[in-house]
Amino acid sequence: MLTINTASNTRAETPAPAEMRLWAGDAPGAHGTTPDDIPTLTPYLPDAGKATGAAMLVLPGGGYAGVVMDHEGSAYALWLNQHGIAAFVLRYRLGSHGYHDPVELGDASRAIRTIRAKAADWKIDPHRVGVMGSSAGGHLASSLATHFDAGDPKAADPIERESSRPDLGVLCYAVITMAKPFTHEGSRDNLLGANASAAAIARMSSEQQVTAQTPPCFVWATQEDNVVPVENSLMFAQALQKNHVPFDLHIYQHGGHGVGLGDDTPPFTHVHPWTADLLYWLGGQGFMKAGGAQ
Repeated sequence: MLTINTASNTRAETPAPAEMRLWAGDAPGAHGTTPDDIPTLTPYLPDAGKATGAAMLVLPGGGYAGVVMDHEGSAYALWLNQHGIAAFVLRYRLGSHGYHDPVELGDASRAIRTIRAKAADWKIDPHRVGVMGSSAGGHLASSLATHFDAGDPKAADPIERESSRPDLGVLCYAVITMAKPFTHEGSRDNLLGANASAAAIARMSSEQQVTAQTPPCFVWATQEDNVVPVENSLMFAQALQKNHVPFDLHIYQHGGHGVGLGDDTPPFTHVHPWTADLLYWLGGQGFMKAGGAQ
C-alpha cells in the first residue's frame, strides 16, 4: 500500500495492515482450509492525533460472488482513517464458494463482536461501532442492522458475549430486497441459492425486517444505477420511516453502480459528494468527536 506525503509530494512505502482470522480455528461450517474458507478482518487505525474513538466495519460488495477489497474496502478504510475513524474490512465467505445464508451474516456478526471485544486494544469506543457496506455488502450491512442479538453472556468465548448490533449503518447503493422485481438476482442466487423458498426470500429482504430497534442509517444511491435499482434504497428508507428509525436518504441523479468514493487514492481530493454528506451525518451521530476508549 502506498501513502502520499503531500508536503514533499513524494511517496513512501508503509506496511499493509495484516488480516486476522475471525476464528482461531476453522470457521463454523467451513468446507475446507483454503483462503476461500477463512473469513478475515483487516484493521485500519487512524493516527492517534486524529482518532475520534469511533469505528466502522466495512463490508465490500461483489454480488456475494466476490469481495471488492480495494475499491469498496481498503479505499473506504483509508478515507475513514483520514477523518479519525478506525475501520475494519471484512473478507466474508461467498456463495460462489459454496457458502450460503446464514454463513455471510454469521461472519459479519462475528466481525462486529470482535471489534467490540478488542476495543481497548484498538483504542475505540465499543458503543460507537457502525457498519458500512456497498452493493451486496450493503445488503449484508442491512442484514446486520436488522438481524442482531445482544450476545451470549454465558459463552466461553469472550467474543461471543458481545452484541452484534451496529450503532449505525451506512448503506451505499445497497441491495436490499431479495424479492422481484427489484432484487439483484445474482446476489440473491449466490446468497440463498437458485431455488430459495418464499420464507428465505422474506427473511433476507431487509425492508421487511426493519423494527424500532434497527439503528440509525445513512442510505444513498444514484438514480442512474442500472444494476441495483434505486427502489432498493427507497424501500429501506420507507421501512425506517414507518418504524420511526432516524435516517438520512440521498439519491444522486448521476452515476451508475459501484461509484465508491469516486477517488480511491489518498489524499482523496476528488471524492463524490456523498462523502461530505456522510461526514455531516456522522457528526450528528457522535462519530466525529473524540471520546470513549483513548
